[in-house]
Amino acid sequence: MADGERKRTLEVARRASPGGELSGRTVLIVDDDPAHVRHVREGLAPQGYIFKEAHDGTQALSAIRQARPDLILMDVEMPGLGGVEVCRIIKANSGEDGFGFIPVILMTARQAAGKVEGLELGADDYLVKPFDMLELSARVKSMLRLKVLQDALVEKNRELDKANKELARRREELLALSRTDALTGLFNRRYFEERLNEEFARSRRYGAPLSLVMLDIDHFKRINDTFGHPFGDQVLKAVAQTARTRLREVDLLARYGGEELIALLPETGPEDALKVCERVREAIASLGLEPPGGDGTAEPVRLTASLGVATVPSADLASAEALLMAADTSLYAAKGAGRNRVHQHAA
Repeated sequence: MADGERKRTLEVARRASPGGELSGRTVLIVDDDPAHVRHVREGLAPQGYIFKEAHDGTQALSAIRQARPDLILMDVEMPGLGGVEVCRIIKANSGEDGFGFIPVILMTARQAAGKVEGLELGADDYLVKPFDMLELSARVKSMLRLKVLQDALVEKNRELDKANKELARRREELLALSRTDALTGLFNRRYFEERLNEEFARSRRYGAPLSLVMLDIDHFKRINDTFGHPFGDQVLKAVAQTARTRLREVDLLARYGGEELIALLPETGPEDALKVCERVREAIASLGLEPPGGDGTAEPVRLTASLGVATVPSADLASAEALLMAADTSLYAAKGAGRNRVHQHAA
């Protein structure tokens, strides 16, 4: 291009775009011809871009890792790694964990040679040297706008993914709250009854043992009347925590109502269920809670609990309701026999 024509082209480019929204974008020019690199820089300089240079494919990959350019103008024919090979590497690593999306405009002195191959490998545009600087400027702008849109889309998708994760987290929190007793942190009665039906059906289907335990804190009304309801709440929480630590992870413990707790013990036969109940009862009996307003010298309040347990398969327990009733009847039998004991339903 003659000097006069070049000056006219630069002046037209300056009037056409005094910076604009693409100013400050990084353009990597990859060419083994310093004169051509200088020519491209001078032609695009009025747009306010930031320029990086590389003179072969290896330098280009290094510059991409360091600068993360918004656009690459790359010669096809270079020593070592050529433009087509570098383009293949860039596009193969275009995910968020790699280079991300970077538009590539390939440049060549040969008319159609390699054009189809370059575009098939993911090059976003193709120019044949010598090219008009106004055309180059227009194509660069087009590719940079595409980059801006793609970056915005990636950011929106990232924000949407973050919002979806937050929504899922809050949904899980609400689900947990709907299943949880606020005072003790145990499951609530509604969730327990859902699981009871599920576990009973599974037990019948596979013939697996399933035990149900009902627990009642002895003389709880007296505790409330003597020490007040806040202390009664403290007792409930202590008993719930103690019972929970004596059960397995697969066991389901819930607050059934008032001072009653209830537990499902999957894969647990009568003998093992009785051992579990005794372990829980003994742990509760060893608790001693300081009464409210004490100075540390008062006798701790001793707690006891009565437990009733029933197990299926059993000839007389043909439904989940029957299993629940049997455990409840056994609980009242334990209380009637003097409390602080376990009573087991006789199959």
